[in-house]
Amino acid sequence: MMLVASDPTQRLKVASALRQASVYGLTLARTWAFSDGTAASNKPLQSAPGSYNEAMFQGLDFVVSEAHKNGIYLIMSLVNYYSDFGGRKQYVQWAREKGQNVTSTDDFYTNIMIKGFYKNHVKTILTRRNTINGMIYKDDPTILAWELINEPRCESDLSGKILQNWITEMATYVKSIDKKHLLDVGMEGFYGNSTPEKKYLNPGGIVFGTDFLIHNQIKGIDFATFHAYPDIWLSGSVDKVQLEYMKNWTESHVQDAGRILKKPILMGEFGKSLKPKGGSIKSRDALMVITYTMILHSARNNGPFAGGLFWQLLDQALGQFQDGYGIVLPEFPSTAALIASHSRTLSNLNHHL
Repeated sequence: MMLVASDPTQRLKVASALRQASVYGLTLARTWAFSDGTAASNKPLQSAPGSYNEAMFQGLDFVVSEAHKNGIYLIMSLVNYYSDFGGRKQYVQWAREKGQNVTSTDDFYTNIMIKGFYKNHVKTILTRRNTINGMIYKDDPTILAWELINEPRCESDLSGKILQNWITEMATYVKSIDKKHLLDVGMEGFYGNSTPEKKYLNPGGIVFGTDFLIHNQIKGIDFATFHAYPDIWLSGSVDKVQLEYMKNWTESHVQDAGRILKKPILMGEFGKSLKPKGGSIKSRDALMVITYTMILHSARNNGPFAGGLFWQLLDQALGQFQDGYGIVLPEFPSTAALIASHSRTLSNLNHHL
C-alpha cells in the first residue's frame, strides 16, 4: 500500500481498498514498513542505510491515516526475509559495500554492522511523525503491532539458536523505544528442535532453522503467528489432502498457543492461488471455511486463536499486484460473503464475551 500511496495521484486506490475492507467487516490489515535498496524494480523507502525517501514515507503516512479513518488496525512488518523489496539480502549487500566480510544472507542475524542498520531502521519507523495526522508512529493507536521480520528462516543453523538470539535482541530493542504496541516475530510457524515430535507437520518434514515454540516464548513477543499455504507446501496434492493438512497444522499451533505459550495466536497469512491448473474459487472458499470455523470455535471457548489474515486484499485498480491469491471483494461474491459473515459473527462474539 505504501508504494501506491507514495504517488498522491494514486492514493484513491489505497483509500478504496481500505474502504471496501471496512464495508465487509475487516478490522485488521498487515502491511510492509520497508522497501530497501535502489534496484530498478524496487522504489525504495530506504535507499541506503539511514537514507530515506520522503515521498515513500508520506505514502506510509497516508496508509496509517486512511486505515484509522476506516476503523482498521495495522500490523507493520519491519524487514523481509526474502529479497522482494530488498530484505535481508540488501542489508548484507550494504555491509559488504562497507568492507564487511559477509558471505551469506544469514549474516543478517549476526553481523554487528547489519544489526545496527536494522536497529536504525526500527528507530526511524517507530519515531516517525505522520505528516497527515501529526502523530508519532509509536504513539498511534491505529498500529496494533510491529512485526520484526516477514517469514524469518535461518537454514545455516537448523538448531534455531541464531534466530533465537536475534529475536531476543531485537524484541528488547523495539520495546526500549515503544512499550505501547504489541510485537510479533512474523513466523510461518515451522517447528524445530524443541518439539521433534511435531517436525513432521512442517512442509516435507523440513526444518528451516526456526522453532515456533521457543521463539514465541521470548520476553517481549506478545502474540504468536503462523502462516498456511497448503497449495504451495503440498504442491500437486488434491484439495482434500490440502484441507486436512490445513486443519491439522492450525489445530497444532492453536493448541500450543493455549497450553504452552499461553499467548494469543494469529494466522498472519493464508490463502490458495487461483492461478495453478485446478485452482478454483470453490476450493479457495473451502479453505476459508475451515479456517474461519476454527477461529470461531476458539472464540466461543475463550481460546487463543485471535483471527486470520488472508493473502491478499486488492482493489479493482490494483491489478498489477495480482499473484493468484489476491481477493477483489466485488469480483468474488461467494468469497466476499464468507468474509463478511465471518467478520460479523466474530465481532458479535467478541462483544458478548
